[in-house]
Amino acid sequence: MVDSSITFIDNMDIENMEAFVKTAERGSISEAAAELNHLQSNMTSKIKKIETYYDEVLFHRHARGVTLTEAGERLYEQFRKVLLLWEETEEKMGRSGEKLRIGTMPSIGGAVFSGALETLYSSYPDLSVTFRTGSTEYLEEEVARGHLDLAYTIGAGHHKNVHYQRAGLEEMVIIGKDITPETDFYEYIDGRDVITLSRQCLYFSALDQIYTNYGLKQGEIMEVSDFETLVQFSTIGMGLAIVSKHVADRFHISDYLTIPSSYRFIDLYLICRRHHVFSDVEKQLMARSELA
Repeated sequence: MVDSSITFIDNMDIENMEAFVKTAERGSISEAAAELNHLQSNMTSKIKKIETYYDEVLFHRHARGVTLTEAGERLYEQFRKVLLLWEETEEKMGRSGEKLRIGTMPSIGGAVFSGALETLYSSYPDLSVTFRTGSTEYLEEEVARGHLDLAYTIGAGHHKNVHYQRAGLEEMVIIGKDITPETDFYEYIDGRDVITLSRQCLYFSALDQIYTNYGLKQGEIMEVSDFETLVQFSTIGMGLAIVSKHVADRFHISDYLTIPSSYRFIDLYLICRRHHVFSDVEKQLMARSELA
């Protein structure tokens, strides 16, 4: 008599499961193949092997990629559990090192993780860390493609392969030259030039709304490429800038204007791929970071 569990392992090896799960998460066989360093034909073969085993069609194929069928959704949930258990087994047997693949907005930066990472490195000497910064759209795409596992962004997007979890509030302030505790907020910003990273960013949108709602005059708008330039230009008097308090603290700016409470905060989100299950080291990072 053949042991059915052995037959299952023979027909459903870990590599095949990974191919199926990655394809489901990326919505594209070619993207999943590139991430796993497989030929696309090999990926297709692996998925076909699973479909043959279960006698089910697991993906709807269309011009933009693939989506899971109802049977595929059920199998995805089960395979994710198997892979997580396998990863846990590999870690406990010393065959897999801990890793973190995280990202943040430039306004947040990596400093908020430094204390947490120092603690984690003492517990996991072989910890591998990938860290990237960028716009919300960039981070969403990096998470969706599997290049990052989690990231902190401002504002919630609508990427179909990304899960959004509200993580708190990002406080905004106004920086510029000659700001004192006695400076009146509305008088200071009226008619003054504005320096920003982008007219499309949520910070600028919030400031623009203040100008509109209070009937104030906005000066010339200057777009710059990085926070260092933005801070330097604003503090020498070329205009004001709206930044997160994290940025003000990072550049040791103590003289800033507090924004009226109804405009002061922007939602901060933790994003990850749909169905992503946080590892122990990811949970520790989130609990120990300054964003917790």
